[in-house]
Amino acid sequence: MNRIAVALAVVLAGLQAGATATPAASTPQTDDPVLHWNRILLEIVRTPPAPGAEPPTVHPTRNFAIMHAAIYDAVNAIEETHSDYLIHINAPQQASPEAAAVQAAHDTLLALYPKQKEMLETHLRDSLAEIPEAPGKNQGVQVGQEAAKRILALRAKDGSEAKPPPYAAGTKSGAYQKTPPDLPEPVFTHWSRVKPFTLTSAEQFRPGPPPELASAEYTAAYQEVRELGGKSSTSRSADQTASAKFWSGKIQNYWNEIAQTTALSHHNMLAQNARLFALLNLALADDVIAFYEAKYTYNFWRPVTAIRAGDSGNNPKTTADPNWMPLADTPPDPSYPGAHSVISASGAALLSAFFGSDDASFSVASETSAVAERSFTSFKAAATEAGLSRTYIGHHYRFDDIAGQAQGRQIADHVFKNFLVAQPANAPEKK
Repeated sequence: MNRIAVALAVVLAGLQAGATATPAASTPQTDDPVLHWNRILLEIVRTPPAPGAEPPTVHPTRNFAIMHAAIYDAVNAIEETHSDYLIHINAPQQASPEAAAVQAAHDTLLALYPKQKEMLETHLRDSLAEIPEAPGKNQGVQVGQEAAKRILALRAKDGSEAKPPPYAAGTKSGAYQKTPPDLPEPVFTHWSRVKPFTLTSAEQFRPGPPPELASAEYTAAYQEVRELGGKSSTSRSADQTASAKFWSGKIQNYWNEIAQTTALSHHNMLAQNARLFALLNLALADDVIAFYEAKYTYNFWRPVTAIRAGDSGNNPKTTADPNWMPLADTPPDPSYPGAHSVISASGAALLSAFFGSDDASFSVASETSAVAERSFTSFKAAATEAGLSRTYIGHHYRFDDIAGQAQGRQIADHVFKNFLVAQPANAPEKK
């Protein structure tokens, strides 16, 4: 009986529903290559690069998805628990999945961040040194090399290398304009044309349009963000202020951290973590492609523009405040839908589906706030707070959040149901 037949006898149910059961044996979590290399990539994207180290026009979710797709296809070629993502490798039965994961991670990151070579080579050497010497180790390395090479080749001309086109700001009420105080140029104007990782097109789950400026929905959302999101707001509570500042970092990093914490608490095996982080980061990468497509389709103005010109939209209930400023400077892209909301809802839905329940007790640290951690009892609770925090900081209307949450859930559901699905128990054995 091969390795997968033995593994299936222990963990088939858990792998099909997610990772709800604690396996009888697993890779020691401190040494798990998936978690270890995910932390390395988080460290890379959190460290301000030297000039020219990486293109600022490439969204980091692409690199997370590439690395974890390569890790997954390398590990799954050996373990054979689920369907391939994009490539199929005929791996030797005795090949080391740990070595495959390490090499796939290293090779993808070296290609994506060549100026990090010295650091990556050190991690490769240290990670491989922890794997016992055996013929299967070298075979695993070869599987990892092949997976990385082929995934990188498939993403080589995916549109991410294109020069972002200049943005032509609208002049009518409701149209996005560069935001004060510094009026930065809009970012990622090209990203909707990047090839998706799982979607058939960037607009596959595009939300409907934002509300009309004269509508009751817009009026209510306008008044809410004006009262709660202003720099000098007296209506925003202390906890809302703390939440706004806490979630103001790169939101995809928070959800990778939440996934790490939850994977550790469930004592995931290597193959489970390879699948979990591939699913998560494939979804997050497509979230970004999809929400930029929607943002630059609707080109809806940010609250700071709307509130300063509140009396210009034929709505007598949205009076102007020409000096209004948000709690923090506004990100340089259109408002609708909210990026934090798309990514957070997607991350929460994906983790809930994988682990078979939304119930989860965890804490997550902020990238930007002096508050050390915030704690939650469900994935949905964290996603809800992350989305609302963008109103408290003055960056988004409530309808940005609602539309973003819906889009994120749709993308997560699409990814989980259609990719990396469990192989039937009677699949042919590897020869």
